Amino acid sequence: MHDFLTKSNQWLNKKMFVMVMSGIVAGFFIPLNNSSFLGALATGLFAYMTFISALRTTLQDVVRILTKPLIPLWSLFLIHGVAPLAAWGAGLWLYPDNFDMRVGLIIGSTIPIAVTSIIWTTIANGDIALALVTVTLDTLLIPILIPAVFKVMIGTSVAINYGSMVLRLLLMVTIPSVLGIAINEMTKGRLEEFSSSVGGVTSKIANFFVIYINSAIVLRQIQWNQSALEMMFIVLSLIFVNYLIGFLGSYVVKIRSKETITAMIFNVGMRNTSFGSVIAITYFPAAVALPIILTLLFQQPLAAIVSKLLTRINRPCCENSLNC
Repeated sequence: MHDFLTKSNQWLNKKMFVMVMSGIVAGFFIPLNNSSFLGALATGLFAYMTFISALRTTLQDVVRILTKPLIPLWSLFLIHGVAPLAAWGAGLWLYPDNFDMRVGLIIGSTIPIAVTSIIWTTIANGDIALALVTVTLDTLLIPILIPAVFKVMIGTSVAINYGSMVLRLLLMVTIPSVLGIAINEMTKGRLEEFSSSVGGVTSKIANFFVIYINSAIVLRQIQWNQSALEMMFIVLSLIFVNYLIGFLGSYVVKIRSKETITAMIFNVGMRNTSFGSVIAITYFPAAVALPIILTLLFQQPLAAIVSKLLTRINRPCCENSLNC
């Protein structure tokens, strides 16, 4: 059974794009009404996925990152500095007379790192400790970073319940990460096999349901007119740009390993769109939410494509190759 589940997990790693698209399609045909139960369920599923990823991380890995924090801090600069500038420039160029669309693009590039960036880093064999530490630092610093970016680029300050947001991120990232690392240390790594078999399969299933829940809630909010279709291509381009910023930003890193590159690509490329949609809907006109909702739909499929490309690039050459 263990070998079967391990092979199943490896097979699912290769089919993540299909799983992501299946979750989105299911959300299209089986819509859901947003509720506190679905919010709690999504938070719990996120926490479980983070916990499974943390089972593959040791305390030594985390200390290694914390003693040299320049990489996660550099990633945060790319996320909350460079990426919002790209979105701001695109908004001025494409929507010079539409303030709401410009604000939506900026919010979509400024919001915190997606928790699922840890999951995709795990799938693509990246530096999980780096991904965990970067997301955790972002959780702690976001109450300072977001108001600053809003004030500079939008020209206004926004009153946001950061306490509730930070609590949710702590439940999704920090607490399950600490538990996973602690259990990994106490069991001396014996549960790493669990994370690549039973835990791996169940975390993929959890990821499917997270994508389905988010898609089922937001798809019904989109009116598929010409404006939405135009915004769709713009959002796709900006998501791609965010992944590219993460990749190009890795050239600044002194020790540029493939694991570091992978973690930076997903950390910088992926955003917590659930949080972004809440900000947009709560504090701005409804039109502001459109770019964030579209980001939610397309960010996961692009992550699956990026993961597949990274896996192919990082795959060792075959034993029969003359170039090995």
